Parts: sequence; C-alpha cells; structure tokens
Amino acid sequence: MTVDQQQRPGPPAPRRRSRRDEILEIAVGLFAARGYHGVSMDDIGSAAGVTGPALYHHFAGKEAMLVAALIPVSDGLLHGGKERVARHPEDAQAALIDLIDFHVEFALANPAVIALHLHELDRLPDEPRRQIRRLQRLYVEEWVGVLATLRPELEPGEARVLAHSAFGLMNSTPFLGGEVDRRRRAALLRTATLHALIGH
Repeated sequence: MTVDQQQRPGPPAPRRRSRRDEILEIAVGLFAARGYHGVSMDDIGSAAGVTGPALYHHFAGKEAMLVAALIPVSDGLLHGGKERVARHPEDAQAALIDLIDFHVEFALANPAVIALHLHELDRLPDEPRRQIRRLQRLYVEEWVGVLATLRPELEPGEARVLAHSAFGLMNSTPFLGGEVDRRRRAALLRTATLHALIGH
C-alpha cells in the first residue's frame, strides 16, 4: 500500500439510524395501517418499546410525527428530481427515464409513507401543509419542464395532467400485493409510466 493510499479517506460510514428515526418509522407504519385517528401515542410507544415520557422526549405528539414524516420526503423528492434532471441537460428522454427510475424506487421503498400522504396530509396544520404542497408543486414542475422539452406539442397544463397521472401509477405501491417480486414490479411500473408520458 502506498503512502497516498494510506492517507486517502475511505467512503463515509453510513449514518446510524437514531432512536427517533426508529420511532418515526414505527409511527408511519401504524398511521398507514390504522389511520391517523386510529393510533394513539400509547400505541406508538408500546410498538416501539418506549414509555410515554421517553416518547415525548422525541416528539411533541402525533401531529409532530406526521410533519416529521412528510416534509423531509417532499423535500427529498424535489432535490432528487432536480439532481436527475441536471444530469441530462441535452437529453430530455434520458432525464425522463432517470426521473421515472428515481420515483419508482422511492415508491417501492416507501409504500407506508405514500399511504400516509394520500390519506392524512389534510390532518396537518396550515403552515406545514402549505410547505409540503409547495415542495410538491416544485417537484411536479421538474417533470413538466422535461415533458415540455420532450413533447413540445403539449400545453403546460396538459403536461401537468400527464405528470400527475404518472404519479398515480407510480404511487400505487401501497395497493400492490407481494405476488410479483420487487424487481419485476419496478420494471412494470417504469414501463407503464414511460408509455403513459410519451404516448407510445
């Protein structure tokens, strides 16, 4: 091993999941399965093996958990979408395929979060709900910009209709059974979404 190799830093170690992350994941799963009003803080604490006072050390309540679950997801989708579009400044079709791959992987990895978003977003107070809606609109516009380049015959409103229809396809993961393996589900979702957007 050379001196340079000895001094060169290795890849960063993956961030350890905190206890807060674990509790939030459990809460999201319970909310998705039973509905927001069907789950109490005691239910979450029991599932997480945490007593009441310890649970409130991490979160002020269920509403805070909902905010903590949904805002980072919307923010992550926007930043991830921007990054993938920026990879292909001269190739709109490659950008679209990259966007589809990105969102399909997200949807397959996070069905409980998608279910939570679909059914519980309106439970949030006005300000975090507005923040999430704004992040979502910006994410949609990343798709609209790519579609406008790829299909210049579309009006902006038409491109938005197609983008939202694509999300409907990709965000169907909470309703998909396990009879088809994950890789095949990803391939089917990618193909269906691409066909829906490019029209052939």
